[in-house]
Amino acid sequence: QVQLVESGGGSAQAGGSLRLSCAGSGFTYINKDMAWFRQAPGKEREGVASIWTNVGSTYYADSAKGRFTISQDNAKNTVYLQMNSLKPEDTAMYYCAARYSHTSRPLAPDAYNYWGQGTQVTVSS
Repeated sequence: QVQLVESGGGSAQAGGSLRLSCAGSGFTYINKDMAWFRQAPGKEREGVASIWTNVGSTYYADSAKGRFTISQDNAKNTVYLQMNSLKPEDTAMYYCAARYSHTSRPLAPDAYNYWGQGTQVTVSS
């Protein structure tokens, strides 16, 4: 079955960096949208960044532009989220997600079929 396993979360100081990884298995990696979402306590899940695995094209939420970079390693079926210049408001559980096609609404949670268990990111001021 499809599995998405996140890793790389943890604690960082404001202004620091973290890199999250999402290893996928059980599905054909090519021609998928892979994305990172986050959810802070008491808030709705929001999209952070997405990548179309076919060509590597990316899409970012405004909050992530200029600070976060999503990338992929097709040989490893892995997607990464490099997070720089972290802010306390980036504190959240971060989830990896996948869907079977490249369509509209790349950062809409309800548009994705598969989800990982999440990895916690905590940024202190």
